[in-house]
Amino acid sequence: MQRHQRLEEDSRVAISEIIANHIKNPEVTGLISVTKVSVTPDQKYAKVFVSIYNVKNKHKVLNALNSSSSFVRYELGQRVHLRNVPQITFELDDSLEYGAHMDKLLNQIKETKN
Repeated sequence: MQRHQRLEEDSRVAISEIIANHIKNPEVTGLISVTKVSVTPDQKYAKVFVSIYNVKNKHKVLNALNSSSSFVRYELGQRVHLRNVPQITFELDDSLEYGAHMDKLLNQIKETKN
């Protein structure tokens, strides 16, 4: 179990660096944060959860990331030594925005009680 978690964390760090410094796709813009990488136990597939900031059309950036997934997979194989480099899909992670929204709602409820 610990080895699998280390693999996911190493992949998260490597993919963050690849996105920040090596993707040349002009549609990959804004601040992109890799929040989590989930690798299947057989290491054939990986879901990369990203938060995208400072962009109006997040789905356009997400589609551009998915179209660059083979490049990211190649670069990941160069950085993290794996027997099988997983096939990568990018997913949008809205948990931070959801948390901010819930915090705002709780503050509104608190203000109405006072």
